[in-house]
Order: sequence, then C-alpha cells, then structure tokens
Amino acid sequence: MADYNTTHKSVKELREGSYIVIDNEPCKIVEMEFSSPGKHGSAKARITGIGVFDGQKRTLLEPADADVEVPEILKKRAQVVAVTQTGVQLMDLDTYEIFETTIGNDEELKNNIKPGQEVEVLESMGRRIITRILGGAK
Repeated sequence: MADYNTTHKSVKELREGSYIVIDNEPCKIVEMEFSSPGKHGSAKARITGIGVFDGQKRTLLEPADADVEVPEILKKRAQVVAVTQTGVQLMDLDTYEIFETTIGNDEELKNNIKPGQEVEVLESMGRRIITRILGGAK
C-alpha cells in the first residue's frame, strides 16, 4: 500500500486506542495481548482491531519485535452540503473542496444529519467517513 500515507512502528510501541493496518484496512486497536517467549521462539503479540470504515473485528498475530504498518488518520471538519440516497455531500472547511462520502452504520447519525451542519470526518488510505455531528446549521 505504498500509494497511501502509512508508516511503520514496532509492535511494542503500539497501545490500545492507536491505529494499525490489518488486511489492508485501517483499524483502531481495542485489545493487545503478549505471550511470553518460549524455548525456541520469540514473544508473540495478538492485536485485535475494529475497522475504521467497516466496523469489522480483525486480529493480527505478530512477533513482539516485528514492525507493522500504521495508517495516517486525519480528522477534518466539513459542512454538510446535501444528503443524498447514497451518501452525503460535504465541503471541507479548510480547503473548500466538495466531496461525497458515507455515514457508516450509525443509525442515529443517519437520522439526524441535515444540510448546513458541521461534521467530523476521518480520512485514511484514500477513504473518508463521517464520525459525528459537531454543530447545527448557522
């Protein structure tokens, strides 16, 4: 995935709440377990993450001293321009770029989003998703 902004970190540097790429999907780490080194092997780390864009649970098993891919996660503010059948049209409040994205599986968010509102958008690996409503229409 050289096309996207990712870096590499040691498994030992990761913490719950940080992000990791599992199966080419950016995931938020929800659980980490370390096993002790055995007679003929190194310590292993079992990392469980929830996909940022699809909400699926994924697990990665790696040696504790291995390097893993970490995605760059950008939080942006955007204003809702229009709500369509397939998604939401937004305007980035920094660059004034207009783009379309999805809301995800949050029913409360889907029911309450309206044109003119400010929302928080997560952007990573070429994809975007609305995470929450920041303010009402002005």
